[in-house]
Amino acid sequence: MNRIILHCDLDCFFAAVEIRDNPQYMGKPVIIGADPKEGKGRGVISTCNYEARKYGLHSAMPISQAYKRCPHGIYLRPDGKKYFEVSKEVMDILESYSYEFQRMGADEAYLELTGIINEFEEAERIAKEIQTEVLKKVGITISIGIAPTKSLAKIASDENKPNGITVVRPDTFTYFLKDMDITRIPGIGKKTKVYFNKKGLRKIGDIINTPLYKMIELFGKHGNWIWKVANGLDNSKVKQFHEDRKSISAERTFFTDTNNFTDILSKLEDINKKIHKSIVKHQITYKTITLKIRLEGFETYTRSKTLPFHIQDEKNVLNIILELYKEFSNAKKKVRLIGIKLANLEINQKTRQTSLLNFAII
Repeated sequence: MNRIILHCDLDCFFAAVEIRDNPQYMGKPVIIGADPKEGKGRGVISTCNYEARKYGLHSAMPISQAYKRCPHGIYLRPDGKKYFEVSKEVMDILESYSYEFQRMGADEAYLELTGIINEFEEAERIAKEIQTEVLKKVGITISIGIAPTKSLAKIASDENKPNGITVVRPDTFTYFLKDMDITRIPGIGKKTKVYFNKKGLRKIGDIINTPLYKMIELFGKHGNWIWKVANGLDNSKVKQFHEDRKSISAERTFFTDTNNFTDILSKLEDINKKIHKSIVKHQITYKTITLKIRLEGFETYTRSKTLPFHIQDEKNVLNIILELYKEFSNAKKKVRLIGIKLANLEINQKTRQTSLLNFAII
């Protein structure tokens, strides 16, 4: 079975947050970093939007040089507290889509969907769902790469920025990579590139066509890693469950708001099944079951049931969720989103098989 990994990367993160909060900045070059002091400032750019990049500006560029190229730009000092809070909002959304989640700084993360879904088409649909949810809840855009390895997913997420989705399948990655400059591979920068170029390696396709032993002979362990990335053999893992994690959840938004119970039930069954694949795999038990429901108009509610002991029981979780749903079954408003959260977790504990029939919801 092929792995399915998403790399999610917020577009021009700091600048995007400032534009969100200051709509008058839209369409103008926005630069986050040191005070340019009319070209005499010291320091560098933290990030800038695409309008600023048209003038050749980029992250880590000296702010004095940036001002010379774009004196009419909007220069702002970073607001770390605000960016941290926005980042957390986004990461909470991303983590709800996969139990195997790895945050990489403030603006990017990996999601492992292997075992949750089987097809790259389904992964693309989930990626679109993530983009929609991040934009509606947080007000910024995110680009997503989908591939069978972490490194390929990261390369893919850069391909169609901003707000793009790029799918790289196991049978297409060679064609996707072959004409790219070798600096697209994580770990090869502008300085390192010189050494590869001297050996005739300029495109990723050149690395693909070089035997592994030759790469090791030329570049040692680094050559081994680069060759594996280029040939889709990077098997590095997305970070697994950590014991201090407080809950596991997943939620899905309907393509159109609905009051059709068959559709709602089908979605709940699907979410519950996918959560329990990871639950069973990692021998996790839980005590608290929560239903999340969002009605049209973005009215959002949660209802929970906490049991007296830890369990691992997919069927009975669904029964509890359906009991919790009864409160909303006669609501006049249609359902926009539905979700399930399991909390009060324990890991590597012996699963109790006790029936929940004696703990019906009142």
